[in-house]
Formats: sequence, C-alpha cells, structure tokens
Amino acid sequence: MKKITYVAFASVAALALAACGKSDDAAENAAAADNVEMPADEAVPADAMATPAADAMAAPAADAAAAAGSAATDAKASAEAAGDAAAKAADSAAKAADAATETDKKM
Repeated sequence: MKKITYVAFASVAALALAACGKSDDAAENAAAADNVEMPADEAVPADAMATPAADAMAAPAADAAAAAGSAATDAKASAEAAGDAAAKAADSAAKAADAATETDKKM
C-alpha cells in the first residue's frame, strides 16, 4: 500500500512541477514576425496568367494506362507459362509415382 502512495505522490508532484514551469508564449513570437504571406497579385507573375498551362496530368495518365495494359499482357503470359510449368511438373510427378509403384510391385 505504501508503494502505491509513493507512486501517486510522485505522479502528482511531477504534474505540479510541469504545470508551474516556464512557457514560451506563442502569441509573442507570432506578433514579432511580419506577414509572411504574399498577396496573390505579387505571387504570380503577370505573364504566367496570360497563357494557361497544359494539362500536366494528361500525358502521365496516358503513359500509365499504356504501361498498365502492357503489364496486364505480361502478367497473362507469365500466368500461362506458370500453368504450363505446373502441368509439366504434375506429369513428371505422376510418372515418378508410377515408376515408384512399379518398383514396389516388382519387390
């Protein structure tokens, strides 16, 4: 019971010391800094507003679609090759099982 009392007292003391500590007021630092935001007219040059920019996402999207199509084709070919390899492995396993059965029958 004494241990619980000591732990509770230590916790309260730690919280009390933390509450009484010095704090830097954020409002003081914010008041010292001038306005860091630029007005919209100053941020964008006048010649940039005259000509609209090309759609930067159109070309990468087309490239991504083409890459996805070729990846799907590659995946299909890989799956077919894996299926062929699995069929060959199954045939080899069946032949080995037959050979083992023949050997057991001869003994």
